[in-house]
This record gives sequence, structure tokens and C-alpha cells, in this order.
Amino acid sequence: MTKYILTRIGQSLLVLWAAFTVSFVLLQSMPGDAILIKFQSPDYGLSPEQLADIRAAYGADGSILQQYIHTVWSFLSGNFGYSLQAGVAVSSQLAVSLPSTLLLAGFSFLLAAILAVVIAILANLSGFGWLRGFMLSLPSLFISVPTFWLGIMFIQIFSFRLRLVPVIDPGPWQGLILPILTVAVPISAPLAQIILRNIDEVLTRPFISVARAKGASHGQVLWRHVAKNTLLPVLTVAGLLFGELIAGAVVTETVFGLNGIGNLTKHAVDAQDVAVLQAIVVISAAAFVTINLIVDLLYPILDPRLKARLGAN
Repeated sequence: MTKYILTRIGQSLLVLWAAFTVSFVLLQSMPGDAILIKFQSPDYGLSPEQLADIRAAYGADGSILQQYIHTVWSFLSGNFGYSLQAGVAVSSQLAVSLPSTLLLAGFSFLLAAILAVVIAILANLSGFGWLRGFMLSLPSLFISVPTFWLGIMFIQIFSFRLRLVPVIDPGPWQGLILPILTVAVPISAPLAQIILRNIDEVLTRPFISVARAKGASHGQVLWRHVAKNTLLPVLTVAGLLFGELIAGAVVTETVFGLNGIGNLTKHAVDAQDVAVLQAIVVISAAAFVTINLIVDLLYPILDPRLKARLGAN
């Protein structure tokens, strides 16, 4: 068991290092020099010596290898550098933007999980064949709707038509209602699909026939036998989706004007703010790796067969 845990942690660290290295190389390969673009304007009136001092202050005066080593060491010590666009520490920008994105991702994932479970339950109600067909079609519909279009439609319906949620100067929680709905609906689709697929697969196993032969009702079979055997595949997909929620908030936060990681990413891309982009990539990768590491470590706890096999090894 200890070997399994250490192996998973090592793999997670390797993935995180690979994400950092690839993003560093790609960001350094971008055309143009963001520092010169910003400070070489005649309006600043800076001399070549002053420009060289600015490049040195941002750590851009050394070779690529020197910059890589300097950036790695800075990140390990908790220093993400300074934003070229805002002129402040990247960590302070992340401290302002990250809580909003975490709130959006957390509540969106919770609502998506609830929607997926409700769809699976309604699709497996006995005696309602027409309802099952309708519920089975919902995930395909949800996943095919573009996020930006869904957000605009929610604004049109709930804000302009029904006037239920204000879009101009909303409260801190009112401003999250429509973004949460916009993110949750597409995310619920793959969750619902994997739940439905695994329920159908588990229902064909011999132990389900034994349970029914002993007089268990359809609801008892679903709750006592199917649910726990469906949990592991759903947990895997859930971990992947939650990591994507944090990393992919650009569209939703742009549509609704939220001051989160997505909006910060958009402005950093426009300004070629390499330090901010590097920090966002690492934070997103760390969130993705951490969540999936937790899922991997939960596997032996939730599946006694895996725990026994690891113990035997």
C-alpha cells in the first residue's frame, strides 16, 4: 500500500514538472519581446541601459536555461514573479482572482453532480419507459450546447425576460447563479452518461439476479448493489472534470465579467504577460494533479479488492 501511495505521488510530481517545463518552453517561444513592446515606446523615453535594467529586474536577461532554473527556483520558493502588465506581484493577482474561480468551480461541480444523479434516477424509474428515453437524450443535448451560447441564453431568459437575476451590479451571490448554471449543465452530461452506462452494465451481473431472486425491489437493487459498484468509474471521471473546471473558466468568466482566473488569463494573453500565464498554468496543473491524486488514493479505500491486491503485492 505504501509503495502504491509513493508511486502515485511520484507520478503526480512528474506530471506537474512536465506541465511546467512544456509551458515554459512554449511561452518563451512566443514571437516578440513583451518587455520591449511595453517599455520601448518613445513615450517612456528610456535609454538602452534602463531597458537592460528592466529586463534584468524581470529575469529576462539570461539564457533560456538560466531563466528556466531561475523560474523553477522562484516557483519552489513561492515567488511567481511580477506581472508585466499590472506591475504587481503575480501572487497578489492570484490571491484576488483564485477564490472567485474556486467558488464557481466548486458549486458548479456540486450542481452538475446533482443533475447527473437526478437524470440517472429518473431514467431508471420502473414503469416510466417514456421518461427513460427522454432522460437518456438529455446528456447528449447538454454536452453539445456551446458554453458561451448557453450563458448568453441564461442572461437573456433569467435577467432580461424574467428579471429574476440582475446582471448590472449584482450581489456577490447573485452574480454566481447564472455562471454556475452555465458551467454545471455541460459538465453534468458526461457524469450522467457514465452513471447510466455503468448502471446498465452492473444490472447485467449475476449478483443482481441473485439479489432479485431473494426478493429485493428495483429501488433496493439500485441503492444497495448498483450504487457502490458504479462509484469508482464515476469518481474517475469526476476528478478529471473538476480539474477541467478550474483550468477552463476562461469562457464563462469572460461572458459574465467575473474577476477570476479565466478573466486574468484573457488579459495576460492579450498582453503576453509570461509570468502570469506561467503561474496560471502551474496552478491549474497543480489543481488537476492534486484532485486526481486524491481520487487514486481513494480507490483502495472504496474497492476492497484493490486494497487486498495491493497488500498482496
